[in-house]
Amino acid sequence: MARVERPVRRRSRVRIGFGVAAGMLLAALLGLALPGRAAEERVVNIYNWSDYIDPKVLDAFTQETGIKVVYDTYDNNEILETKLLAGRSGYDIVVPSGPYLQRLIRAGAFLPLDKTKLKNLGNLWPEISGRLAVYDPGNAFAVDYMWGTTGIGYNVAAVRERLGANAVLNSWTTVLNPASANKLKDCGIMMLDSPEDLIPSMLPVFGAKADSKRWDDLTLVTDALYKVRGSVRKFHASEYIQALANGDICVAVGYSGDVLQAKRRAEEAKNGIEIAYVVPKEGALMWFDTFAIPKDAAHPAEALAFIDYMLRPEVAAANTNFVAYASGNLAAKKFVKPEILSNPGIYPDEATMQRLSINTAWDDRTQRYVTRLWTRVRTGR
Repeated sequence: MARVERPVRRRSRVRIGFGVAAGMLLAALLGLALPGRAAEERVVNIYNWSDYIDPKVLDAFTQETGIKVVYDTYDNNEILETKLLAGRSGYDIVVPSGPYLQRLIRAGAFLPLDKTKLKNLGNLWPEISGRLAVYDPGNAFAVDYMWGTTGIGYNVAAVRERLGANAVLNSWTTVLNPASANKLKDCGIMMLDSPEDLIPSMLPVFGAKADSKRWDDLTLVTDALYKVRGSVRKFHASEYIQALANGDICVAVGYSGDVLQAKRRAEEAKNGIEIAYVVPKEGALMWFDTFAIPKDAAHPAEALAFIDYMLRPEVAAANTNFVAYASGNLAAKKFVKPEILSNPGIYPDEATMQRLSINTAWDDRTQRYVTRLWTRVRTGR
């Protein structure tokens, strides 16, 4: 997922180590030789979600290893999957979410990890790695980077004003009940443009398991969403973050860390908007974003060096502190800011963990069916 979005970052290409790059360019323009320049420059090409890593971490990695980072971004798993299945993606590290990791492993898209090169592998969180193994048996192809939940973020005052002081807000019915959604229409509802996240999350409302592959179950969710689509301002991967922070909308169905980023931005702006996040009582989806190496990676050694660096506890914590998502690195917890570690929206308590489900990949036929269902939800046709 994301999944933290900030302005002017969409699909940007960023080279880390600007001072070094600028110096090289100047030297080239002046026709000067660069002392000590290696015959082959070490580089790692990374394809990740927008603003999903602390830039200081990338700078530090380059300074320590001499490996230049070329960093591209995307905003949904479909784009990543298309590039990898087409081959010759040009990337050495990618960050697929769980079900897409599973599909791409089946398609033979990744190199198995050489764990002898990952000395920091022991820092991973066994419970998280165990859940991730549903997609990647034996954790052979990927390690967890971040994990989180899909739930509801809301502007406390605006929602209470419209639904009442005693309204139950920790339920998917807040957005799936047409009467409730209609009351919130004027202050604005936005939802993730991601059937892979929303449909499994909402299936328990209809008495089905989050991992149900029955078409009748999937249709129940999309039919319910279709009935409230007139009250939904927009379906988008990330625009709800700033919209919620600004008060442009009052409800966002989205990723835990994204909502907490909106909360942080509202607090920094001192605009008086109080934002809360809930995991609905019916249950919600637990998702994982992972580091994996494409099978045609040009720099697999550099990719492994990067993954191992990211598995250092203090590095993993720096990224969690930056993006406000839970790390799959257990040893990192002692370096995570107390206000993040104690936030149940980021690190859920055990009772909430029991309500979280994992969805495995749909087969190709079901994927096509869901695409048709989702198109109807988004467009009304």
